[in-house]
Amino acid sequence: LGEAGPALVETLDIGAIALANEMVGGAQRLLEDTLEYIKLRMQFGRAVASFQAIKHRCAELLLQVELMKSAAYHAAQVADANPEALAYEASLAKAAASEAYLHAAIEAIQLHGGIGFTWDQDTQLWYKRAKSSEVLLGDPAWHRERMIQCLEGRESKSAPTGALA
Repeated sequence: LGEAGPALVETLDIGAIALANEMVGGAQRLLEDTLEYIKLRMQFGRAVASFQAIKHRCAELLLQVELMKSAAYHAAQVADANPEALAYEASLAKAAASEAYLHAAIEAIQLHGGIGFTWDQDTQLWYKRAKSSEVLLGDPAWHRERMIQCLEGRESKSAPTGALA
């Protein structure tokens, strides 16, 4: 990457943090839309939201959304306050957000039932966005590897595969 390498890597880290925060918004919207839908959807004469298994899935989804939100918000704070930790925190936020957002999209489709993947619902659009955001600026595996390198003191100065594509 030459002389511009450090500046480029820092810019990609800030971009990854911004993308992680965008993914938080998408996952939050999916959660809200899904909760609203399952309260209205009736099955066996009851609202789907009243079934315990559905409540467990929604609770797990809420937990993942809150965890990704915490990681993304913390990374944004670190970008301002502690630039030395930027690489690690950006990778943590991006990896967590990528996995949680995709999980939220998959759960939303499942909880919406067959209509969740039709053009009548926005859920299918959120899924496509989650899938494309997962690999943009580095996939979760690349970011986890980078976190390990940061902890070992041999931070990766290379751009993620496909990051500039």
